[in-house]
Amino acid sequence: MIYIAILTLMACLVIGVPVPVSFMASAACLIFFGGPAGEGYQASQLLPYGYAQMNSVSLIAIALFITAGGIMERGKIGAKLVDFVDVFVGHYKGGLAIAATISCAIVGSICGAACATLSCVGSIMFPRFRAENYPRGLVAALMANASLLGLLIPPNATLIIFAWIAGQSVLACFLATVIPGIITTVLLCVVAKWQLKNNTAVIETDKMNRTTADKIRLFQSRGKQAIPALFLPFLVLGGIYGGIMTTTEASAMAVFYAVPIGMFVYKGLNLKNTYQVIVETAVTTGVITVMLYSVAMLSRLYILEDLPGVLLSLFYSISSEPLAIMFMINIFLVIMGMLMDDISVVVLSTPILMPIIIKLGFNPIHYAAIIGVNTGLGCITPPAAPVLYLSGRLGAAPIDEMMKPCMWFILLCWVPVLFVTVFFPKLSLFLPHFIMGTPW
Repeated sequence: MIYIAILTLMACLVIGVPVPVSFMASAACLIFFGGPAGEGYQASQLLPYGYAQMNSVSLIAIALFITAGGIMERGKIGAKLVDFVDVFVGHYKGGLAIAATISCAIVGSICGAACATLSCVGSIMFPRFRAENYPRGLVAALMANASLLGLLIPPNATLIIFAWIAGQSVLACFLATVIPGIITTVLLCVVAKWQLKNNTAVIETDKMNRTTADKIRLFQSRGKQAIPALFLPFLVLGGIYGGIMTTTEASAMAVFYAVPIGMFVYKGLNLKNTYQVIVETAVTTGVITVMLYSVAMLSRLYILEDLPGVLLSLFYSISSEPLAIMFMINIFLVIMGMLMDDISVVVLSTPILMPIIIKLGFNPIHYAAIIGVNTGLGCITPPAAPVLYLSGRLGAAPIDEMMKPCMWFILLCWVPVLFVTVFFPKLSLFLPHFIMGTPW
C-alpha cells in the first residue's frame, strides 16, 4: 500500500493539486488501507500526534522572519542596503548584477526566505536593471538564483524546520550552510559577470567614471544613511552566533528593530503597509502551518509503513557503498525539488531519509548543509521552480529568455557547490565544530 500512497502523492503534485491536499490524499490512502493487515490506521491517533509535533516555539521564528522581510521591503531598509553595496561594485561593468547578488545575500540573512528576499531586493533592482539596459532574462534568472542565498546564509526558515524535525541544534544547522552559501555567492557574481562580458547593450552610466574622491564622498553619504540598516544583520546574526539570543528571540528582535527604523528613520513604513505586512505574513504562515500539520501525520504513516527501510533496501540493491547511496539520495532530493517547494521537500523527506543517513554513518549536521543546497537547487529547476517563475513575473521576463542563463547558473554554481558539500563534509562541518565543538 505504501507504493500506492507514494504514487497518489506524486500524481497529485504533477496535476497541480495544492501541496497540503496532496499530502492529505496520500495519508488518506494509508489511513483507510494501510497497516500489516490492510485494515488502516486510527485517525484519532494521528491527529493528536500532528498537534504535538506542531507545538514548538522554534516555529514562531518562521513567521517573525517573514514579517521582518516584509518590513524591510516597505520600510526602505533593503533599498539603503542595496545603495551601500552599490558603492563598492556599482562602478564596474556588470557591477549592478554583483550588487544585486550581494544584497540578496545580506537581506536573505535577515528574513530567511527566498520569496521575501526576491520581493524586497527585486522591487529595488529590476527598475535599475531596466534603466541600464540589462538583458531581462539574465537579470530575472540571476535574481531568482541570488534570492536563494537566504536558504544558505542563515538564519532561514528551511533549516529551522529541518532542525525541528531531525532533532538537531538549529545553530549547528545554520553554521553548516555558511561556507557553502559564501561559495555560492562568489560563483553567482563570477558567472553573472561572465555572461555580461560581451553584452554591448548594457549602458555604461556616469558611475563607471567615478573618481576616487567621488567614491569616498559616496561612501560617506550612503554609509551614514545605511548605518541603521546595516545594524540589523549584525543584531540578528551576532545575537544568534554569540549565544545571546535564540533563533526565535533574534527573529522577534529583528521585527522590533525594523519597525521603528522603517517608520521613523527611513519613513517608508506606515500603518497601512504595516497592516499589509501582517496580513501577508498571516497568510503565508497559515499555509506553512497547514502543510506542516498534514506532513507530520503523513511522515508518521510512512515511518509506520517502514518507508525508510524500503528505500534503503532499494539503494542497497543498486550499491552498498555509502557515498554511492548518498549520491542517489541527492538525485532523489533534486527530483523532489523539481516537483514541490523547499519547505515541502524538507518536511516530507527528513523523517524518511534521516534514519538512512544515520545508519550509513553520515553526520546529521552535514546532511543539513546538503539539504540547504538541494532545496535551493530545486527552487530554480523546472517544472515547479516557484522562485524562478516569481522572478520572471517581477522582472517582466518570459521563461524562454530565462532558461539559458539559469542553466548556466545551475551548472556552474549550484552543481559544483552541491558536489563539494556532499563529498567534502569538513567544508560544512568546520564552523559547527569550531564554534560549538560538534563532532566532525
